[in-house]
Amino acid sequence: MAASRQPAVFIGHGSPMNTLEDNAWTRAWRGFGARVPRPRAVLCVSAHWYIGGAAVTAMPAPRTIHDFGGFPQALFEVQYPASGAPSLAAEVAGLLAPIEVQADMSWGLDHGTWSILAHVFPSADVPVVQLAIDRTRPDSYHLEVGRLLAPLRDDGVLVMGSGNTVHNLGLADFGATEPFDFTVRFDEHVQRALDGRDDDALVAYRDHPDGLLAAPTPEHYLPLLYVAGARHDDDELTVLTDGYAAGSLSMRSVVLA
Repeated sequence: MAASRQPAVFIGHGSPMNTLEDNAWTRAWRGFGARVPRPRAVLCVSAHWYIGGAAVTAMPAPRTIHDFGGFPQALFEVQYPASGAPSLAAEVAGLLAPIEVQADMSWGLDHGTWSILAHVFPSADVPVVQLAIDRTRPDSYHLEVGRLLAPLRDDGVLVMGSGNTVHNLGLADFGATEPFDFTVRFDEHVQRALDGRDDDALVAYRDHPDGLLAAPTPEHYLPLLYVAGARHDDDELTVLTDGYAAGSLSMRSVVLA
């Protein structure tokens, strides 16, 4: 049977506590997982694997990484025992050639990946591979890598980016009930660029008046570029979640399918 074309999806993951919570965002993630054709694997670009090179997890049984501190013990006890997919890791490296992609055997699944997949595929029965974000590359590189990975979608691979379109923890106010003005302005700018297929605007996010306030460090924004790059010409864009947390986090998630 031919593999079903898979979506490309960007998830605004927010706090790792979303792993344990039942809220509008996590319910939407669960609904997405229930609707999507079953993939042969997930390829995730997580904000939390941001390193000085290109790498892909290549182990058959990736560990669950608890890459955070100060949260309840219940969160540290979460395990997401999905298998890896060494063959997919090799496919990714082949698609990205001549970029040298390290076959990583030590990382695993960080919370940018498993906090979402614990809701999307709660049985952990879909293999998962992570692709690192190479911090040494220009912003345009990340969009181009997404374009190179787009064929995987037609071979049953769900391409997922995990971050936040707006992520400024330095200004976060966890008691805030309304977002800051810059949060809304930049988040709406991103949505307009996605709606208009304006990849140049997405790549040049630093040029927006609120860009460096919305993304003072790039790692949570860049996963969006991989998903935008993996867009097919006939994809329709739908908003899976929106809203804000702590004043300075956008919880926008979008699906391209």
